[in-house]
Amino acid sequence: MTDIIFPKALKKGDKIAIISPAGSVEPAQLEKGIEMIRKRGYEPVLGEHLYAKFSNGYSYAGSEEERLQDMNWALNDPEISAVWASRGGYGCQHLINGLDLKSFARNPKWYIGYSDNTVIQSYLLKKGFASVHGQTVKTSSFGVTEESYDLIFDILNGSLPEYTIKSHQNNKPGSIKGELVGGNLALIYALLGTKYSFDFKDKILFIEDIGENFYALDRMIMSLELAGIFNKISGLIVGGMTNMGDEKENKQYEESFDEFAYQLILDRISKYDFPVIFGFPNGHIRDNRPLIIGGKINLKIGKTVSVNY
Repeated sequence: MTDIIFPKALKKGDKIAIISPAGSVEPAQLEKGIEMIRKRGYEPVLGEHLYAKFSNGYSYAGSEEERLQDMNWALNDPEISAVWASRGGYGCQHLINGLDLKSFARNPKWYIGYSDNTVIQSYLLKKGFASVHGQTVKTSSFGVTEESYDLIFDILNGSLPEYTIKSHQNNKPGSIKGELVGGNLALIYALLGTKYSFDFKDKILFIEDIGENFYALDRMIMSLELAGIFNKISGLIVGGMTNMGDEKENKQYEESFDEFAYQLILDRISKYDFPVIFGFPNGHIRDNRPLIIGGKINLKIGKTVSVNY
């Protein structure tokens, strides 16, 4: 098996490209994130179509051609040292057939994002490159902790994250080591059966999601089961499940880790014997601590939970 390539650490003054591969974004929504990048000693470089608008059943950040142009520029320009998505939303699937990694392969760089960016991260991992599943430049409506960003900069500087979190009542104990795959559940589901889907064999799978009806969540988990994914993976990490179900009926609608969503997942996976973590702080939540897709992690699940690379 080929080792997954980690991009080299950044230096002060390095350029970080900011692009919008999916949904449209307003300049005011990125001001704080762009200034944060500057204060850290890096130079933010804005994609040509960062603030573009293209309406086609959804407000995209430009046409497919414009978004692809920005993506291929950011990935391949030798002066760019990292690529940070402005936001997620929907639209990354439009781009993967046209991605160009010729120069990127000679000079790999960190790609940072989550939500719809799971598509890009799956593509990069298929090509042998790790990426950061972490907060986008745009701060979510529910806010983001400073540590969520600090930890991303730590990764950019060459430090790998180590986490110790409280144990959750739904956890299944165990100790394993394996490569991390996954991200947003809806996009993992959307890529099933395509050549861009993750390779799940002997991997540790991470899932998170937002804004899904409970039946839709069950449908996605059911599809993973029918595809044999749970017979392939060696472990599962469940992150944020936010704004699930009906806002008027679900008392935990605003909670980061919806208990009923967790129970639906547990019902489907209880027959399998791989270790499971519930309540990991990553996803569409305020405390969004980054994970490295493609990184090999050590997982220890007992009275406390530790995750480290």
